[in-house]
Amino acid sequence: MVVLDALGAMELCQVITTFRDGLRSHRDLINRLNVYPVPDGDTGTNMALTLESVTDEIAGLDSPDLEATCKAIAHGSLMGARGNSGVILSQLLRGISEGLNSSTTPPGARELSQALTIADQLAREAVMRPVEGTILTVARGAAEEARVAADAGKSLMDVAEASRAGAAEALARTPSLLPVLEQAGVVDAGGTGYLLLFDALLSVLDGRSMPSPPAAPETYFGLVNPEA
Repeated sequence: MVVLDALGAMELCQVITTFRDGLRSHRDLINRLNVYPVPDGDTGTNMALTLESVTDEIAGLDSPDLEATCKAIAHGSLMGARGNSGVILSQLLRGISEGLNSSTTPPGARELSQALTIADQLAREAVMRPVEGTILTVARGAAEEARVAADAGKSLMDVAEASRAGAAEALARTPSLLPVLEQAGVVDAGGTGYLLLFDALLSVLDGRSMPSPPAAPETYFGLVNPEA
């Protein structure tokens, strides 16, 4: 498969649809990880429902170009945001859409980096008191590593790989930043869901498979759920 060096409307729609499918398959896992801010077990459901709204919005486009697709993603996520996690996710998607739609040419490595930085900023602005150890930490980790790669002149694929690595590293650190996660022996639920966006991006860019949820339901990312 040819590795893409730019994202067009079709590829961006594929990323969103693949992300939606990833959230569907990981919904129960993410719900089980949901111990902060309230252990109500609905983060996975809310994130998945938010993406259902986004995919419905882009499905309604007749002949989508990049601008129309980006606007549909931002509008669909805003109108369909469910719960706190959905609201934050909607701001992340809005920021990514704005960043990718800021260029007169198909967005590549630099535009992806800028988009993730805007997403990070908008998500933090949407929260009255940003807390580290949450999806916000994961979003910043992705944005920072993407920026390092883009500044080094790396390709779109390299920037996507770097953003995924930054998100994963930040997610792994969440228990050390938020005591309630450490006590429960889990990583952040929202951050786990957001990481799937980067898996979806890489899947579209080079055809790799999306990750499957862990086979053992009592174990998450090597950490044991004390309630299992």
